Amino acid sequence: MMKKRFPPVLFFLLAALPAWCADTTTTVIEEVIARVNSDIVTRSELQRSKDEVRQELHQQYGDKADAMFATREKDVLRDLIDQQLLLQKAKDKGITGDTELIKRLDDMRKQMGLSSMDELEKAAKEQGVSYEDFKQNLKNQILTQLVIRNEVQPKIQVTKEEEKKYYDEHQKDFEHPERVRLSEILVSTEKVQPGDQAGVAAVQQKAQELLEQVRGGAAFDEVAKKGSDGPTAAQGGDLGFFKRGTLARELEEKTFAMKAGDVSDVVRTKQGFLILKVTEHEQAGVPPLKDVEGEIGDTLYYKKLQPALREYLTKLRKDAFLEIKADYIDTGAANAKDTAWVDPAQLKPETVKKEEVVNKIHHKRLLWMVPVPGTQTGGTSSSQ
Repeated sequence: MMKKRFPPVLFFLLAALPAWCADTTTTVIEEVIARVNSDIVTRSELQRSKDEVRQELHQQYGDKADAMFATREKDVLRDLIDQQLLLQKAKDKGITGDTELIKRLDDMRKQMGLSSMDELEKAAKEQGVSYEDFKQNLKNQILTQLVIRNEVQPKIQVTKEEEKKYYDEHQKDFEHPERVRLSEILVSTEKVQPGDQAGVAAVQQKAQELLEQVRGGAAFDEVAKKGSDGPTAAQGGDLGFFKRGTLARELEEKTFAMKAGDVSDVVRTKQGFLILKVTEHEQAGVPPLKDVEGEIGDTLYYKKLQPALREYLTKLRKDAFLEIKADYIDTGAANAKDTAWVDPAQLKPETVKKEEVVNKIHHKRLLWMVPVPGTQTGGTSSSQ
């Protein structure tokens, strides 16, 4: 039996954890390069984060990665400080993220086709992933998102005038050929033996019954979730948009002659018996503003979110106890904020036992894997 694989992106959240994290018996001296209120950033942590950024860029961009890393590298310390500040704010506000974590894990379980959370944990362990560490990293992502949603997003407003202006200036970006958006219900004949006409007829009958449910008033997406054998069943059968020339001729002739909301008869295909619904039918040209104002609103919203988040993080820095050692630069530093390392003659604050590093590391690792909007570019270069 094939083992259920943990999602690759989520696996990489933990793949680079250092081996010594599991051993807390030996004392290891670690250099602290920054203090953020009650949390710390260590030199080896900074280096690990840089290595992870480089690895991710190579996976995504290949030969272009080195040039991109030169830009991203300078912001790694800033991103680590950003995450600590957001997690601390979550704690101050009493935001736990527990409910969201359970839901996110359950969604993951469903996507992997597992019957219980115990199986999800088992799947993690089979791939060498510490399930508890995995959950903590996922929870950190959720907490930072919740803080942003509660503290930053409500202050961002997009007006109708801004949407109209953007629409007028970017009409060519919205122009498209005639296209239809389709949803499917597929009743598969995959398990029917060749030559088994009775088996084929039974599958066809099932498809016809599902069609009658839809025409009798049942929601197409709900019937698809319960009765479709297609890979889109979990999404209610949604297949997305198709331009002319991208569908099989018979299906194109049928669907492009339909209006939004129309449902086809049962259609025989190689995979089985298919029912199609046209959820949208857009004519060629530029759609009216009312059809794209949601898309425009999202575009303008996220465009405003980046500087708003950077402004919020700068305020958190101003209110924080923040010390950074010489030769290390926080590119998100607040102007006029003194972050100089105090009393460098006292070496003890610069060293910690391994236990402290282990306790702290789970609260600030791997923010770059799920970038916080607005933390990828920009920021000042001064550390003072």
